[in-house]
Amino acid sequence: MKNELSFKNIHRLAIPALIAGIAEPVLSATDAAVVGNITENGTEALAAVGIVGSFLSALIWILGQTRSAISAIISQYLGAGKLDEVKTLPAQAIYLNVLLSIFILLSTIFFVEGIFKLYNASGLILQFSVDYYNIRVWGFPLTLFTFAIFGIFRGLQNTFWPMTVALIGAAVNIGLDFALVYGIDGWVEPMHLKGAAWASLIAQGLMALLSFLLLLWKTDISLKLKLPLHPELYRLAGMALNLFLRSIALNTAIYFANAFATDYGTSFIAAQTIALNLWLFSAFFIDGYASSGNILAGKLLGARDYKQLWELSKKVVAYGLMVAVLLMLTGWLLYEPLGSIFTNDDAVLVRFKEVFFIVILLQPLNAIAFIFDGIFKGMGEMKYLRNVLLAATFIGFIPVIFITDYFGLQLYGVWIAFSVWAIIRGGTLVYQFRKMILPKLSID
Repeated sequence: MKNELSFKNIHRLAIPALIAGIAEPVLSATDAAVVGNITENGTEALAAVGIVGSFLSALIWILGQTRSAISAIISQYLGAGKLDEVKTLPAQAIYLNVLLSIFILLSTIFFVEGIFKLYNASGLILQFSVDYYNIRVWGFPLTLFTFAIFGIFRGLQNTFWPMTVALIGAAVNIGLDFALVYGIDGWVEPMHLKGAAWASLIAQGLMALLSFLLLLWKTDISLKLKLPLHPELYRLAGMALNLFLRSIALNTAIYFANAFATDYGTSFIAAQTIALNLWLFSAFFIDGYASSGNILAGKLLGARDYKQLWELSKKVVAYGLMVAVLLMLTGWLLYEPLGSIFTNDDAVLVRFKEVFFIVILLQPLNAIAFIFDGIFKGMGEMKYLRNVLLAATFIGFIPVIFITDYFGLQLYGVWIAFSVWAIIRGGTLVYQFRKMILPKLSID
């Protein structure tokens, strides 16, 4: 098992997962950057992309947790040498995921305006939000289908094909964003905000198709539904439910952040959109090492190799912190020009620059929280992850954002609340991992 923890093997898994992970925030960031530079009502369009993006991310993260559950179970069976025993499970999990996504889609599409009013959107921002969402939402089942297949590949210790699909999807989305938002003389009429939504939807459809074809060509796993239900489907459903509740807590924090920022004014929510997109980009960047921890932790746990599991945690944390430092340095060096990528509105840029230093300083805390988050997912410890996020959000984030709002800290308060949230997440996961694994090392 020593080769499992070699520099080469960890990075063989981490780097493709890292690239695949940043593809999703790149899609959102590209939409934000392109529409934010529209000459007419660009600031309102940028605010709408931020509001809709946060809501769709909430839906995707909530139901997309099946990916982590599938990955954990497959990697544990792979480590135990019993992979043949779960061959019918992936198809059942994918069908369940897609059916749930269609139900959620249909339950939201008739109440779109009311949903975004809860984010304090009004006037032109509300109109743009509804227009953008009514197109983007149809990509929701496609994204969850793609994520589930990514989970299968991860469980099989393969992050290369998810990376390939994500890169193609990101490239197509970026190209279509410019073509459809701004138009092409003599070929395509400018579609403005709706063009960005169509670009994302087309890219999501292409990624779903490529994922399906690669699963057929590169694995022995069939998507043909076979009964009876696999016994592990119930454990998977339990894990997904805990992650579902966890994601609700996570996105509750993002909801309150965006709702408070929207209430402060258009320039505030536009600046928050930029800061949140950059934070998510950096988070998913670090998440490449969390993915390698996820994949290897499940396999090592299946093999009951606790010594190597302990070594794994030390190595991936070290690599993740190195990446966090590089992200911090990049943020400081590009502090001035980064905001200008998204908008040329001076008021928005002033708001953004006031709080971006907090986003930069959060990087090491993010690294520790995300990496141990990945390890716990690989170990199947979804219940503990659920409790951590509930505590971080409802004991940490929400009280802090209300207190800082009372003292008039505005966007400073939003990011102070995110800092407290990250400290609780990372600290409790490190404590629990040591508590779980150290006694097993002394027994061995």
